[in-house]
Amino acid sequence: MDALYIILTSSLFAISCGILGCFLVLRKMAMVGDAISHAVLPGIVIAFLLTGTRDSFEMIIGAGLLGIFSTFLIEFFHKRAKLQTDASIGVTFTSLFALGVILISVFAGQVDLDQECVLYGEIAYVPIDLWITESGQNLGPRALYISSITLILIILFVRVGFKQLYITTFDPAFAATTGISVALWNYLLMGSVSMTTVAAFDSVGAILVVALMVAPPATAYLLTDNFKRMILITCIIAIVISILGYYLAVLLDGSIAGAVVTVAGILFAIAYLFSPSNGILFKKVIQKKEAKRLSQETA
Repeated sequence: MDALYIILTSSLFAISCGILGCFLVLRKMAMVGDAISHAVLPGIVIAFLLTGTRDSFEMIIGAGLLGIFSTFLIEFFHKRAKLQTDASIGVTFTSLFALGVILISVFAGQVDLDQECVLYGEIAYVPIDLWITESGQNLGPRALYISSITLILIILFVRVGFKQLYITTFDPAFAATTGISVALWNYLLMGSVSMTTVAAFDSVGAILVVALMVAPPATAYLLTDNFKRMILITCIIAIVISILGYYLAVLLDGSIAGAVVTVAGILFAIAYLFSPSNGILFKKVIQKKEAKRLSQETA
């Protein structure tokens, strides 16, 4: 049963991250998830210092506020200071992350909190982090509820705003001429990324969140040129890496998060080499056949 809880939680978070990651990859903003996952560190520390508890709700609130704030900072530096997107991301997340490390260092002797605790998480603890009511009823793993609610919210957001997200992703200039606010939908997307990152942060850790937001969409991108199909393939890959990653970790007696990311990397490498549309080896075979055909025609 523990294995089912871990795989299910990982799959739900992976699908949520992957759906949003499809938009980020196509917008060339894939590392925004990495920026937010590190930039929320001060929010986690401040929330702990104010409440004196490491309960998920307080952590999510604190990290969520910093995540949204970091999103606005990235956009501000990009639009107002005329920095490139990657530069604004780098300045924002390194500065906020450093602030969080300083806060932890200053209060390290007074609080039971450290960098490793808030950065890496541990999905293996999902089965023992239970939601127990005041009456003592055990409702199951808390992360399972958080991941389910997160996925539902992401699906609703994408379903309602798919047209606007689609147009602003592929042709922002056309979107602006049709009256669609590119900035608004960009902020809404970044807010959703922030919420998802923070929700998954406590259960699976920052490293796995970043991988789930980039690797499955990037793999799907190599396998199809159809956007809706790309989202579907991303969801399938998210489930596959969660299952195979868990059993690889059991086989090697290693980190589950590390195993999931490893499987995601292997699938990406396979797609990179053998994809029918974009695979390197497949392209070489096609080129050789085309060259042979042309040589025969000219002979």
